[in-house]
Amino acid sequence: MDNLKQKTINALIWRGMETFGQQGIRFVIQIVLARLLLPEQFGLIAMLTIFIALAQAFINSGFGQALVQKKNADHTDECSIFYFNIFVSLIATGFLWLAAPWIAAFYKQPLLIPLTRVLSLNLIINAFAQIQRTVLTKKIDFKSQLKVGVSASLFSGVVGVVMAYKGFGVWALVGQQVSRSLAQTMIYWFVSDWRPALILSFSSLRSMFSFGSKLLFSGLLETVFNNIYLVVIGKLFTPAALGFYSRAKGLQQFPVTSTTSIASSVTFPVFASIQDDRSRVKVGVQKSLTTLVMIITPCMLGLAVVAKPLVSVVLTDKWLPCVPFLQLLCIAGILWPLHVINLNVLKALGRSDLFFRLEVLKKILVVVAIAVTYRWGIQAMIYGQIGVSILAYYLNSYYSGKLINYPTKEQVFDLAPYMGIAMVMGIGVYSVQWFPFPNNLALLASQVLAGISIYAIIGWAFRMPAFVEVIDISRSKLKLCKTRP
Repeated sequence: MDNLKQKTINALIWRGMETFGQQGIRFVIQIVLARLLLPEQFGLIAMLTIFIALAQAFINSGFGQALVQKKNADHTDECSIFYFNIFVSLIATGFLWLAAPWIAAFYKQPLLIPLTRVLSLNLIINAFAQIQRTVLTKKIDFKSQLKVGVSASLFSGVVGVVMAYKGFGVWALVGQQVSRSLAQTMIYWFVSDWRPALILSFSSLRSMFSFGSKLLFSGLLETVFNNIYLVVIGKLFTPAALGFYSRAKGLQQFPVTSTTSIASSVTFPVFASIQDDRSRVKVGVQKSLTTLVMIITPCMLGLAVVAKPLVSVVLTDKWLPCVPFLQLLCIAGILWPLHVINLNVLKALGRSDLFFRLEVLKKILVVVAIAVTYRWGIQAMIYGQIGVSILAYYLNSYYSGKLINYPTKEQVFDLAPYMGIAMVMGIGVYSVQWFPFPNNLALLASQVLAGISIYAIIGWAFRMPAFVEVIDISRSKLKLCKTRP
């Protein structure tokens, strides 16, 4: 158990460095691009997000996660999935190429035709490195992925900024995405020693199809409904309105997606490796949930409170209409890590059938929420997201809790103290605005400093278990670094 714990901690550290390194660079680049480009240009790219994401989810096919979950996966399995992914990517790219005029007609934006066709090339490029990444994930090797992610993000960021500065407009965003895919694929082949052999086994694909196919359909559903708001807003409102919403979503997702993807990518293979010992899985879930809530909740509440000065300082005043969207999206974001960990339990224990049924049920709730709220505008639609998120957490935790004897009530009891001190911190940060400040930068800096101080003091004073454990791990790693020659 100690070896697994140490391996998990090391994986979290490397995965954290990889994710925050890559996402942090991309986040900064997006801020620079937002200052150089217009909201409607971001809105045009957001209109295509669902189509590209759907095609990518179809290429993934659930086989990557099936490969991680399968205990005795061999080189034949890996090669078969590798060639299958490339074949499907060619089909998906061809479909998007042909569908581009219909997509442009749907949104009444002719420029989407060439944008769709160029962005579709990412699907083929990414397919050539998907198995390399999956193999590294199964080995819980995130050190190599750190090199790939950071290098590709830096390269593509420079490409995007230079193109925006030179006046390429929306094509700067396209150039950034395509160059990132190219760089990422090339570097994966350089850092990974995995190479495909001339092997294609249909029996191997069939052996993983039962598990992978359910995750495929679940992934397609998840992709559709993660991006369905972009489609509805893009269809009913202006490109600029969609640009404001997508930028607010991007600001909200940076802390949520970065932190959650770290935990998700590590906990899935770890839970899968101990799937036969449900009591150990429960302990792992408990620690994962409390640690994520300890991190995400204050980030979301703090971001909601400082939204206006943050947007004004970082993105400039032209993006201020996104502030109310950002504040509401932060409330919805609090529950996101809880969904991910509970769903990882179902996948790790091989219950992709239950995973799929839950996804269908939750998507029905999303459709109902959109149908009820869209007529009152974008803010009303986000309120609908919050309501669906609460119901979805109950459903996810109910079924995963039954499998590992960790019911929703017990989860909420464990998480409530961390949410409580985050709310106290939020009130403290909100109160800072009543003091006089010369400008928004001074106000923002004071609120951030106050939030960190209040949360750290309360967490340490009450000796919150997750808080203390994170500090102890940090101290031990720092001591280890100091003792190394």
